[in-house]
Amino acid sequence: MIKVFALILFFITALYAVNDQEILKRADSFLKSSSKSNQFRAYNDYKNLYLRALLNGDNKLKHSALKGIISSGHRLHIDVKRYEQEYKHLSHTSKKNYKAKKNIQVTSSHKLKSVRFYNKRLVLQFDKNLQKKQVNYFTLSDKKKSIYKYVFDIHASMLKKSNTLKQEGVDKIKLAQYNPNTLRLVIQNKTPLKIRFFKKGKELSIKIINKSVKTKKKSPKRLDRNKIIVIDAGHGGKDPGAIGYRKYREKIVVLSIARELKRILRARGFTVYMTRDSDRFIKLRNRTKYANRKNADIFISIHANAVGRKDAKRVCGLECYFLSTSRSSRAKKVAEMENSADLDEMDYYGKQSFLNTINSHNIVASNKLAIDLQRGALATLKSRYKNVKDAGVREGPFWVLVGAQMPSVLVEVGFITHPTEARRLVSRSYQKTMAQGLANGVERYFINSQKR
Repeated sequence: MIKVFALILFFITALYAVNDQEILKRADSFLKSSSKSNQFRAYNDYKNLYLRALLNGDNKLKHSALKGIISSGHRLHIDVKRYEQEYKHLSHTSKKNYKAKKNIQVTSSHKLKSVRFYNKRLVLQFDKNLQKKQVNYFTLSDKKKSIYKYVFDIHASMLKKSNTLKQEGVDKIKLAQYNPNTLRLVIQNKTPLKIRFFKKGKELSIKIINKSVKTKKKSPKRLDRNKIIVIDAGHGGKDPGAIGYRKYREKIVVLSIARELKRILRARGFTVYMTRDSDRFIKLRNRTKYANRKNADIFISIHANAVGRKDAKRVCGLECYFLSTSRSSRAKKVAEMENSADLDEMDYYGKQSFLNTINSHNIVASNKLAIDLQRGALATLKSRYKNVKDAGVREGPFWVLVGAQMPSVLVEVGFITHPTEARRLVSRSYQKTMAQGLANGVERYFINSQKR
């Protein structure tokens, strides 16, 4: 189960680009060395190749990588029994699978009827209504080679052979039968694209936006408020979040702030949705799925921080995080606390393999959103309260932000374990001031986005 789950996670992350054959040659060279350090390098290279093979469905590379893992593992006295079993299984079935791929026998119940461009969207029409989990979307990127791929795996089949489609401003669009159950659409470009999609009945509609294509722009006279914002109140239901000073519960505090932020933003003309508007539990990965379904322009997840009793009176402050591989022990600790609701079933290796491959073209925009939210909240809070601490904008591997197709940020509104901050966080006036500051940050972000 863990292996299948980890494989699914790898499909929503981006691939660091280094030629596989070059790595394989390097690993083979290290393996021949008598140096222990070189043999460890070989083992790590083979493990990286194994992960790449899983991501790309490359059984030939997987076969070579497993063989290398087993050889180097034996020399280093590392337990590789699991890899040996997989290697035997792969060797036994490879010939059979190869023959099957040459002549794919379609087994899916859904059939693709037509593909067309309509109203600046790519529309795929099927013979039956699309189900909730029938479409899997993920991205792959190779920044060194300037290759960005946006991939849709659809549980369906084609009535005709593979198609290569064309759209102005996009290098390549390819539609083909990937395996008997999966129709794969790949949109490829040398610069990042903005992809928006939704399912309605029998249709999958995809909007492809190339921001690098120069178009005539009019200087905005005022802020465009035709934006969709999804606010996520952290934790909820069976998951109380952090339990702080005087047993204040994180899930209650952040829901109050989220509701107030929703009220203010709607009053300012924005379209706002909440992942939860009551005390109920929602899996972390379903929160960004909700934002994607709403075609949100930004996603804001609201949380309250916590530390142990030893540091409770000392550690305080407001922090904003955006999704990235963690670069500090502080970010790791906060992420582990916020991720615990959904990642407990994964082992340590699975977590690290996933988090070490995080890469998204939304990282830069998310960083800017985090900065604007931090500045807006601090400026508003400091105008009314003393000793409001700026704990900074940081990177962090937060599971709740994974899969978002828009700029996304996790806001830690303060430490619920700190006596002063905790009393403020449960105060209605402080919650309203905090929400007002975050709303100001949202407006600042969209104004700055128009200028960029």
